[in-house]
Amino acid sequence: MPAFLELQGISKRFGGVRALNAVDLTVEVGEIHCLAGENGCGKSTLIKIISGVQPPEPGGRIAIGGERLDALTPADSIRRGIQVIYQDLSLFNNLTVAENIAAGLHRGLHLVNRRALRRTAEAAVARIGVRLDLDAFVADLPIAQRQLVAICRALAADAQLVIMDEPTASLTRREVDHLLALALELKKSGIAVMFVSHRLDEVLEIADRVTVLRNGEKIGTFDAAGMTGERLGELMTGRTFDYGTRAPAREPGELVLEVRDLSRAGDYRDISLQVRAGEIVGITGRLGSGRTELALSLFGMNPPDSGEIRVRGERLRRHTTREAIARGVAYVSEDRLSLGLVMPQPIADNITLSVLDRLAGRLGLIPDARRRDMVRRWIGDLGIRLSDPANPVRTLSGGNQQRVVLAKWLATRPHLLILDSPTVGVDIGAKDGIYAIVRSLAEEGLAVIMISDEIPEVFYHTDRVLIMRDGRLVGEVMPRDSTEAGLRQALDA
Repeated sequence: MPAFLELQGISKRFGGVRALNAVDLTVEVGEIHCLAGENGCGKSTLIKIISGVQPPEPGGRIAIGGERLDALTPADSIRRGIQVIYQDLSLFNNLTVAENIAAGLHRGLHLVNRRALRRTAEAAVARIGVRLDLDAFVADLPIAQRQLVAICRALAADAQLVIMDEPTASLTRREVDHLLALALELKKSGIAVMFVSHRLDEVLEIADRVTVLRNGEKIGTFDAAGMTGERLGELMTGRTFDYGTRAPAREPGELVLEVRDLSRAGDYRDISLQVRAGEIVGITGRLGSGRTELALSLFGMNPPDSGEIRVRGERLRRHTTREAIARGVAYVSEDRLSLGLVMPQPIADNITLSVLDRLAGRLGLIPDARRRDMVRRWIGDLGIRLSDPANPVRTLSGGNQQRVVLAKWLATRPHLLILDSPTVGVDIGAKDGIYAIVRSLAEEGLAVIMISDEIPEVFYHTDRVLIMRDGRLVGEVMPRDSTEAGLRQALDA
């Protein structure tokens, strides 16, 4: 049986930039294939060529089901069974679940057959054995259920290859487990799945093979069996990474954050914790554990019902964001696109957004020289890679966008930095750079809280890990005295 998809010698250039150089790729029928590489390695360009959005340069060869194709349009790609589920899912928020699932199957000017539409949606949902309210509007669904709608839509279109671009970036670990189980069910049905993900440990759980790209070139295709995240990271970047636990601080610093019996109805209850200067404290937990809700309360966005928060001995009384910032609390949200950055605005404006009052002179005007000096300083200190600070921040890679968010808050000179899922959607090389920045900040005396559901992230990059479950702190693990497996076991206890 021929491979479902075969690419040979695929190249693509955009102006003077070569995005792909003679890349070969084969996806077998019913195979789970991982496409791995850093941001800018050519993954997105390759997906666009497979989906017909971008044509390859002359000389490349594309074959689907053994049939060679000289040109491939988006309509051709869909007709031949290729479905791409992008990170933003590309759903119609104002339509129901059923309408979204069957949207691509009803064309023309004729009236929509509602019964046929519903039968199509019901069949797709039943095929993967999930429960979805077909009459609910997509806008009202959590991200995990929207992901299921996108998968059902692909199945309704008779997909033979489903390409998932960063499908787990916004999911909790439990939701990720469900998605991976669905991928295995698709495989059993003879449907090929291609994952593009920065969460390498997740992909390796179910992948048959992994193709690695670096700087637009194929490094190789490898069996996933026996492949480790460490080895895959080396193949992707050409560098080795330190997977040792964080060395303990030489001396405990002053008490920066003290939380006593903090509660908020429906979110968390009876939370007490301390964080000292120079300490990195991890907080992890499953969906609904209350991690982010707690972080928002510490930053003044979710006022608690009872209990107290003290920063450097002074109690927060109004529980507003303005008060938290004034006391030296900074918060990097898990959703940098909508809460962390103003995407259409220049990089320089985003960096200085939180300190405009400090930059302003007596008349309220901001001297250009002072603003340029601050921007230049943070670009240099955090290693932000850019061509021009006047460019919109959306032009940066995910890792560099996250560094801009850090710069925005570090400019406020905080005492406590709260990082909520700081490396979501960031590739392994950029992750390592962010971890290095956080370590150096802690060494300078900054107190850090790192919230994440990625076990390796909190295990290898914090001094101690607090475990939340059902809105309560239920345990503490010291990484230097435990193992990664031990932390997973404590989380699932």
